[in-house]
Amino acid sequence: MTFIELLTPDEMANADQLAIAGGISGFELMQRAGAAVAEAAAEMAPRGDILVLAGPGNNGGDGFVAAELLRRQDRSVRVALLGDRGRLSGDAAQAAAFYQGGVDALGAATDFSGALVVDALFGAGLARPLEGVVARVVERLNEAHAPVLAVDLPSGVDGRSGATLGVAVRAKRTVTFFRLKPGHLLMPGRLHCGRTDIAQIGIPDAVLKAVQPATFHNLPPLWRGHLRPPRPGDHKYARGHAFVVSGPAGATGAARLAAAGALRVGAGAATVASPPEALLVNAAQLTAIMVRAFDGPEALAALLADPRPKSVVLGPGNGVGAATLANVEAALAGDAGVVLDADALTSITNCRDTIFSKIQNRLQPVVMTPHEGEFARLFATDGARIDLARAAARESGAIVVLKGPDSIVVAPDGRAAINSNAPPDLATAGSGDVLAGVVAGHLAQGMPGFEAAAAAVWIHGAAGAAVGRGLIADDLPGAIPGVLQQLAHRA
Repeated sequence: MTFIELLTPDEMANADQLAIAGGISGFELMQRAGAAVAEAAAEMAPRGDILVLAGPGNNGGDGFVAAELLRRQDRSVRVALLGDRGRLSGDAAQAAAFYQGGVDALGAATDFSGALVVDALFGAGLARPLEGVVARVVERLNEAHAPVLAVDLPSGVDGRSGATLGVAVRAKRTVTFFRLKPGHLLMPGRLHCGRTDIAQIGIPDAVLKAVQPATFHNLPPLWRGHLRPPRPGDHKYARGHAFVVSGPAGATGAARLAAAGALRVGAGAATVASPPEALLVNAAQLTAIMVRAFDGPEALAALLADPRPKSVVLGPGNGVGAATLANVEAALAGDAGVVLDADALTSITNCRDTIFSKIQNRLQPVVMTPHEGEFARLFATDGARIDLARAAARESGAIVVLKGPDSIVVAPDGRAAINSNAPPDLATAGSGDVLAGVVAGHLAQGMPGFEAAAAAVWIHGAAGAAVGRGLIADDLPGAIPGVLQQLAHRA
């Protein structure tokens, strides 16, 4: 089953409490969590020793339950505890009493050879760096390259941001509960998790209505209902018309890539708006995509005054400077959805507050698609990426796509979608230009801004995965129809 809601550690704690208030005891939840861990451990290590590293809280309690269930299967199980068993409290103390085997001090865990290690030290709620004996044990564990099963989240990974808090466990597999946490998807935490499984432990889905999560896994159920498939009776302009502003004669390829992305994702028409000196270069390269000449922001505004253009991309290959800034202002004065990428983002740096005010006063959406460097020129960079992206969307009034291996799509109202399907092959010149065009193609078809951007990021990642090794940006538009076909079959 697909789950799109992501719960921060505080939201997960709230979900636990709501389930308990509904009649499920905390220890019952812990028993079910421990059973899921034991099942995964038995799969990972059908034979051989199992070493459970237990922390002093509920994560350690899950580990104690798993250890006892494995012990009852005649498995060789050891538990190494951080702290004093007699000082455990609440459900963790009940779990420790449930376990009938011996317990060593965590510091005694020095030999990890030949054993599956269950990391039940700290879960997603950890908010401080690991230190002292636990840090030393984690360092030795990572150096030993032992197979590790993490409970909830590898110890040392921040469940809210994915950051590593000093040293962090590198797991082969992770079992979490009810829903994923942002730290399972955000880098570098994702790299520490290995394969991640979600175990349902009896928390009813109804608690989500009270928790009201605002962070989501960027998967098709989040936005599929807003996709517009072709309909009988459609004509090309009914399916939306996307414009892409081209750069000068020596920098036209980026605009063509963006226009191809818009057309392939379903826009009925795409036009490259070309400076006069680049008109023949673009026309010689394009067939299904139209070309229109414009000379300056007034001419661009006149093109966009036609009611047929529903979206426009500015930035790819446009050059940094006053001319690009003037084109951005002309586009923002119109009624089409706007995608600002690449040089457009850098060009607005010195007047960002003025541009943000224009964005906030528009009826149609604006989507910004910065990579890390472009983001740093416009917004604060001290903090967790997801927090920074949220602040940027709120400050600018735009939907912000902070690009990377874990691209984050954020709306001004605080909704965020974390993407996880982008292969490293997408780190190639022109890939981002195609993405900007795919966003514009969705906007041209009438999708809301947040959903348009989130769908574009996922489709872009899926297209990259379909091409695989050797990918260049030119390959991406041609891979999009196959992705759309798969989406249609899954609906």
